[in-house]
Amino acid sequence: MIRVIVIDDDPFVCVSLETILNAQDDMEVVAKGTSGPEAVALYDEHVPDVLLMDIQMAGGDGLSAAEQIIAKHAGARVVFLTTFADDDYIVRALHLGAKGYLIKQNVTDIAPAVRAVAAGQNVLGDEVVGHIANGPEASVDVAAHFAKLGLTEREVEVVELVAQGLDNAEIAAALYMGEGTVRNHVSGILQKLQLKNRTQIAVMYYRIGQ
Repeated sequence: MIRVIVIDDDPFVCVSLETILNAQDDMEVVAKGTSGPEAVALYDEHVPDVLLMDIQMAGGDGLSAAEQIIAKHAGARVVFLTTFADDDYIVRALHLGAKGYLIKQNVTDIAPAVRAVAAGQNVLGDEVVGHIANGPEASVDVAAHFAKLGLTEREVEVVELVAQGLDNAEIAAALYMGEGTVRNHVSGILQKLQLKNRTQIAVMYYRIGQ
């Protein structure tokens, strides 16, 4: 059973999310809250599998709460569910280690996203991907920029494929290398760029190309 905490300063949204998630055979909402400080306290109390939280809340914002939670609980899985597909919010959320960023309008995406994050994946809503990606035509030489950051030519190729959403097996096939080698490259890239996950690599790639 996937244990979830829901945090939103709109009580109606909280109840709606609780109804949606509890209707799933494999999910249970163990607590609800309406502010960032409540999120921190409830997380400490319940240590859920997934924290589903808004960003802008009157009683304390979700980004600050997530930062505190992730600093204290290294394995915390935080998914932001918000109406704001704002670049700064997205980048800050992913940089501090959030596992997902979804837009509230897409209600049908919520349960599958929670399930994916609980399984160890990262999730971005379609609108979010649209915000961070400007398409293939970049205003700067992205490869050259990553090379200046210390990445090898092969690592830059891996970055480009990660940004396209390919998994390790697909990258291995595209670059004619073993999956273990791909994993090693991804680990090296994360270390050199001081990032936490593949989603952050993709965000950085598209931000540089803007």
